[in-house]
Amino acid sequence: MWLDIPISRRKMLLGAGLALLGAKPVAAAVATSREKVPEGDLPFRISLNTSTISGYDLPVERQIACCAEAGFDGIELWTKDIQAYQARGGTLSQLAGEIRSAHLVLENIIGFSPWIAGGKGLDEMRREMDMAAELGSRCIAATALGVDAIDRNDFERYSDNYRKILEHGMEVNVRPLLEVWGSGALHNLADAVHIAVGTGHPKASLLLDFYHLYRGNNPFESLSLLNGMELPVFHINDYPASPARDKLTDADRVYPGDGICPFDKLLPLLRRIGFKGALSLELFNPAYWSGRDVRESLAVGYRKVRDVVVRSLA
Repeated sequence: MWLDIPISRRKMLLGAGLALLGAKPVAAAVATSREKVPEGDLPFRISLNTSTISGYDLPVERQIACCAEAGFDGIELWTKDIQAYQARGGTLSQLAGEIRSAHLVLENIIGFSPWIAGGKGLDEMRREMDMAAELGSRCIAATALGVDAIDRNDFERYSDNYRKILEHGMEVNVRPLLEVWGSGALHNLADAVHIAVGTGHPKASLLLDFYHLYRGNNPFESLSLLNGMELPVFHINDYPASPARDKLTDADRVYPGDGICPFDKLLPLLRRIGFKGALSLELFNPAYWSGRDVRESLAVGYRKVRDVVVRSLA
């Protein structure tokens, strides 16, 4: 559990900055960068965001079972699928039991509460965080839905609202992760860091994604400024050379290794900054749902992620 220790806002701001921004000793970073990874021993968990199989329209308990069968270490569930399970008479404690029986880490819950705008959106987010806590989730996605564009004169309000859900997270032991979307209002990594550090909260963190960073025209080199130990989940996917970056859509995402994402540089970089969390496969490609059984689709997805990790860190 997180400790409830009163500290000044100045110290909290410093703590948030040191937590989220890179503060890893140079010697440790250099040593890590030289280590090679044996094929049977990966430095990251391989997990599944169930968006990847959303086209199969499976009930959430079947998503969990298929994910485990394919060999994934963890799973990210969507609130809409959890709510559909409840509507059919299932309880959160029963669903938590399904996840435990499958020996999966519940990495994150994907919801879309408009918390950033404040008001009722904050209440909705708190309810979703309570749901996540009952399921045993470590984290919940905190998107910037609720604003059409980031107003750079309004950073203090965004940070205040993020801090409010972080404080609720302290109570229920669920960490809200500020998510960067490449074609959304919060597409700029620097803006996300500004909001997170502005909370003055040591548990402020980000939910990043290779596709979204590229789509939002963020330099990958900026990742070197972050403390990877404070990034619990990183969405993994790839993207093609065509269409052009600013024309890409979610449906264009492809399996890792099938596009142009420079994993040979990025995965070693993640390791150097201390990332030890979950690489969670997140795709929305309808071509992968056609003419292929879900078990085959997941087997391919798991193998693609594993292969790119082993190849990039060899």
